[in-house]
Amino acid sequence: MSNITTSTTGLTEAEVQKRRQQYGKNELAPQKKQSFISKAFHVICEPMFLLLIVAAVIYFILGEPRDGAIMLIFVIGIISIDIIQEWKTDKTLNALKDLSAPRITVIREGKEIVIASAELVPGDLMLICEGVKIPADGVVIKCSDLCVDESSLTGEAEGVWKVATENSQPSNDYWRRDYCYAGTLVTQGNAVICVDKIGTQTEYGKIGANVASAPVQDTPLQKQTGGLVKLCTGIAAVLFSAVGFITWFNIPDHAVGDRIIESILSGITLAMAMIPEEFPVILTVFLSMGAWRLAKKQSLVRKLPSVETLGAVSVLCVDKTGTITMNQMTVQETWAAEVDEKELCEVMGLGCETDAYDPMEKAMLAHCEQLGISREHLFGGELITEYAFTNELKMMGHVWRHDDKLIIAAKGSPERILPLCSLTDEQRSNAEEKLRSMSLLGLRVIAVGKMGLVSTKEIPAEITGCTLTLCGLIGLADPPRESVKQDIAVCYQAGIRVVMITGDNGITAASIAKKIGMKDCDHIITGDMLNDMSDEELRERVKDVSIFSRVIPEHKMRIVKAFKENGEIVAMTGDGVNDAPALKYADIGIAMGKRGSEVSREAADLILMDDNFSTIVDTIRDGRRIYDNIRKAVGYVFTIHIPIAFASLLAPLLGIAPANLMLLPLHVVLLELIIDPTCSIVLERQPNEKNIMERKPRNPKEKLLTVGGLTKSILQGLAVFGASFGTYYLVLMQNGSAELARSMGLAIIMLANLFLVQVNSSITDFALQSIGRLMKDKVMWAVNLGTIAGLLVILYTPLNAFLKLAPLSLEQLLLTIGIAAGSVLWYELVKLIKKLAVK
Repeated sequence: MSNITTSTTGLTEAEVQKRRQQYGKNELAPQKKQSFISKAFHVICEPMFLLLIVAAVIYFILGEPRDGAIMLIFVIGIISIDIIQEWKTDKTLNALKDLSAPRITVIREGKEIVIASAELVPGDLMLICEGVKIPADGVVIKCSDLCVDESSLTGEAEGVWKVATENSQPSNDYWRRDYCYAGTLVTQGNAVICVDKIGTQTEYGKIGANVASAPVQDTPLQKQTGGLVKLCTGIAAVLFSAVGFITWFNIPDHAVGDRIIESILSGITLAMAMIPEEFPVILTVFLSMGAWRLAKKQSLVRKLPSVETLGAVSVLCVDKTGTITMNQMTVQETWAAEVDEKELCEVMGLGCETDAYDPMEKAMLAHCEQLGISREHLFGGELITEYAFTNELKMMGHVWRHDDKLIIAAKGSPERILPLCSLTDEQRSNAEEKLRSMSLLGLRVIAVGKMGLVSTKEIPAEITGCTLTLCGLIGLADPPRESVKQDIAVCYQAGIRVVMITGDNGITAASIAKKIGMKDCDHIITGDMLNDMSDEELRERVKDVSIFSRVIPEHKMRIVKAFKENGEIVAMTGDGVNDAPALKYADIGIAMGKRGSEVSREAADLILMDDNFSTIVDTIRDGRRIYDNIRKAVGYVFTIHIPIAFASLLAPLLGIAPANLMLLPLHVVLLELIIDPTCSIVLERQPNEKNIMERKPRNPKEKLLTVGGLTKSILQGLAVFGASFGTYYLVLMQNGSAELARSMGLAIIMLANLFLVQVNSSITDFALQSIGRLMKDKVMWAVNLGTIAGLLVILYTPLNAFLKLAPLSLEQLLLTIGIAAGSVLWYELVKLIKKLAVK
């Protein structure tokens, strides 16, 4: 140990601060933070903003510095919105990272506290147990049955049994048995470790210091939105050339230099209108804010793309204990066979760990105390040796010198304990009948057996070598959570199959399944049946099986694989070290936050902070809402860009002079100031549709913008275009005032934007219903009132002259509002027709 000393009460806060200053944080590499300037530069380099800056420069070249300055002010405004939104997103993601950071229990100032692993300092006393990924190098101070998988460092697959440093023997081996290493996994037992080295000083840190991090790849959703932006940019480039070419021939009376500049400005206006640069913003904001909202509901998202996948889940594989049930075991029934009930319970207690952390063992020891069998009496003798519990054996035993007798106390699965017992046919039949009756009551049944010995020489090497006397059966109950039955019904209504995977026996699992309303609960596959099945057979069987019993974690991988090969999108829960591969393989891996191991959390996409089945259902519902809102936002962006793009395209074709265009680059920038917050703030906040959990899961291969969605966006966009450009063109032809015509056309687009949000807030509900649901939403009011206030400011203040607009009379303003409403609210009739058609 590197001269690190610690008392048994752990470090004080002053010592922690001093050592943190000396040694730094427990990190392999400090996180590099992107500077504010680099973030701003990244935003400015977007094609849209480059076009805006070019347009502002051209205004200065034309000798119109006022227009150029206004353009730059607007550009700065839009860039600021994007940078602020990105800063908020980063802040949200950092908060999520802090929540999902690996945790470890330490002793400080005599108290056990849970801290982030990065906060460990040399000298800390950390408590490790089965399932924990060790976060630092340290000396084993005290341990019980501690086995560590060090294959990540040594390459040796066999677990290493650790010993306390005071019991260690001198050795020349590099890897010490009284020492634990960062990055290794605790597969069994528990221990107190005094931290020796952290961060890059650990053995793991030395190996990983020069390993380059893997490149971050875009998700399918990011690729879709990126593809849409590239497609629109390509179209914009073609139309930029076409419009510039047409404008050149529309103004033959201008000087050559002016003709070039005016042509470029016309092209830029159209190109700006065609590039939906909001798409990447929508994706990042919606997923990160969605993850933050889920975190508030006890569901921590570790990988943002999983938010999108949630809406497509079609099979939900869940563990029974702790997820469907309360995870509060109590002994409900006992049946004594060859001994009396008190002796049965005493042997049961002797078969438990002295420092029990398993819920069943805690319940057994609590039952012993209720019968007056104290822990001091149980564990006051000498523990000679023990037979460790394994998933393969499904039983365990302790060899005690107890009350001057040498005894083996064994307990475990009745299927494994009964074959080791000396029983007559009648005794075996009675035991099996009692086992069946207890299981039918939904009890988890544990068999208890004992073996008396004369001397330690008679102790069998393995538990399977024991010849036991059956003491009896213990029935434990873990009742279902109150809300599970309703949640199961919601899942079935949403087209999601619920599958129970448990280490318990099939009869107990089926009893619980019936209580909570699971379908096909009489179809059961056991772990032994799984072993005899080929992958092809399993694929067929999982189509109508809802319960998998007596499975070990390795079986979960095969079950998930079978569902996936049948085309299902699988979400799976897990909590152990061995669950990690299956969690990784599932489309959505869900780790338990309370009882889950650190390894399972690292492998998972989601962490349930409360281990509650209801939280899984709520998370799927929110996942569907988030995807719905992303789809609404993308459709809205297409819709609102159509009138801007078509107005910029049609005006040159109609021979309208560049100075009289409905939208100048300045006005496109002004509209972007409205579009950005609308799509990235307002639509993200929309509540879920009423029927969101009555739909079947969406097809994961379905495009973000479907044919139906694109058709709707085009029709709505054309309606707004027809209303705005038609009004502008008629006023221009009748009145001759480009400023007045432009004001009415621009006002119609801005007001139509407000109506669009309300109409498209819900796929099925009417706009008034959507408004009613968000009546108390302050952000919604701020955006709507802000848009109206902005329109009044640009029309009725001196700013209108700078923007080449004219104030509208009351009659013109009311006409504009009416036209804007009509251009959007027609879609309410479409909703009504659809509802009537369904009825």
